[in-house]
Amino acid sequence: MHLRDGEKVLRVERLKKVFRSGESDLVLFENLSFQVSKGEMLAIVGESGAGKSTLLHILGALDRASAGDVYCAHLRLGSLSDDGAAEFRNRELGFVWQFHYLLPEFTALENVAMPLLLRDVPRQKAEGEASRWLQAVGLEQRAHHRSGELSGGEQQRVALARALVTQPKILLADEPTGDLDSGTANSVFELIARLHRDHQLTSLIATHNLAFASRCDRVLRLQQGRVEEVEPQTLSG
Repeated sequence: MHLRDGEKVLRVERLKKVFRSGESDLVLFENLSFQVSKGEMLAIVGESGAGKSTLLHILGALDRASAGDVYCAHLRLGSLSDDGAAEFRNRELGFVWQFHYLLPEFTALENVAMPLLLRDVPRQKAEGEASRWLQAVGLEQRAHHRSGELSGGEQQRVALARALVTQPKILLADEPTGDLDSGTANSVFELIARLHRDHQLTSLIATHNLAFASRCDRVLRLQQGRVEEVEPQTLSG
């Protein structure tokens, strides 16, 4: 996916998601349409249960929409097979979740190297890249500690390094600071913003933290099944 600055990385057209709830259908959202340009840092805000996580899962080819389309560059995600979706995620995307999902039996270095090892990158090269990314998130001194020996903020920094070690074009982050105290959350958000700039990422961040959302380039509010764009500076923390 080779795009110039300002070109559309993601195009969402009339997206709808319906869940079966007993005898009735629950429409989580419908008719969502928006675009994301290369290099943008976009926040998605909304109440708990509004569908932020589900929307990110669809944009990341982890779930399928009930109707509508998502295009990444010129690739229609809904047309991908399961294997094709997995390849797309592995090649183009980095994910960070509210919970870090680090493998407890492995060190920080091994956790970060794992996506490369799964691509059959030789171990020495994979661990070299992992070490470089641990340095980028300020944790090179903790490389040989297991996840249980790290603080919550350190665990999330390792998860961020793991998400970016494959050099994805798009970062999808679902409440990445949701489990952290306010001071740690602020430092992790600052790190995400710096890595976004330094590595020319396109980032979509679902967050309930309006102070963080207000520092993004654009903000989409998801509520009552609809999406509206709001000016970042109108939000308050």
